[in-house]
Amino acid sequence: MLQYDRCELCPRKCGVNRLQGQRGFCAMPAHPRLARAALHYGEEPPIGGAFGAGAVFFSGCTLRCKYCQNYEISLGAWGEDVSPAKLRELFLRLVDEGAQCIDLVTPTHFLPDIIPALSPKLPIPVVFNCGGYERVETLRELEGLVDIYLPDFKYSDSALAKELSDAPDYPEIAEAALREMFRQVGKPVIRDEIMERGVIVRHLALPDHVDNSLGVIDRLAEIFRPNDILISLMCQYVPAGPLANTPPFNRTVTEEEYAAVQSWLELSGFTQGFVQDLSAADTAQIPRFDGTGINF
Repeated sequence: MLQYDRCELCPRKCGVNRLQGQRGFCAMPAHPRLARAALHYGEEPPIGGAFGAGAVFFSGCTLRCKYCQNYEISLGAWGEDVSPAKLRELFLRLVDEGAQCIDLVTPTHFLPDIIPALSPKLPIPVVFNCGGYERVETLRELEGLVDIYLPDFKYSDSALAKELSDAPDYPEIAEAALREMFRQVGKPVIRDEIMERGVIVRHLALPDHVDNSLGVIDRLAEIFRPNDILISLMCQYVPAGPLANTPPFNRTVTEEEYAAVQSWLELSGFTQGFVQDLSAADTAQIPRFDGTGINF
């Protein structure tokens, strides 16, 4: 059973009592804190479809990456606290607005309250949108509740994971998490251009770190057969957060860097998925975290 009083929801296993006001690595209290709950059109095409994903952005994060484009909420503490009952109301309101799915964005550290809000089963797919740094034991509690897993696979380089996310064990943790996600939901199922089940693994190319991206692709090729998952290769990095003025993170990914990663992905055998255009590296892609959709 997932709980806040000795919090071990994520791989950091801080062990703090969040019910008594103690804060762990995620810096969040017990009970969900939201920054936005609205239709969102920036996800992969079979996730958002024509009418948008019902994206619920949770504040705080178990990775707190130093370059996060959502740093206002992942590194800060801004947001509005809601009850599980209110969270359920938000989900149902997004369904009524025509959302193609309920997109839970960085939800891990609030799962004790999210899980009750997902029952009874919603009439549209539930997407678990996360950084990939997940405990297998925690993911097992989601079986039957989550239809689509949308994790990042950020790092193959442990030293880079330590530098940017204080998570030197990231590659091994993420690999185990991906295996569990795939065990639960299996190969992609897409009907009428909308995804119903499966795993989409995202990877964001970082400036001057092509080798890290190539290593991620190699790891995925070792774990999965090409048709087991979809890969979403992203180049939307823009300087943000504490490293925004620190080279090489003070620039976007170059055309040459991204082309090298794309070529390696093609050679790996993964032919199904998504590749962003370089024009995606634009702050216009970042949602406004202003409490939209929380109070209605």
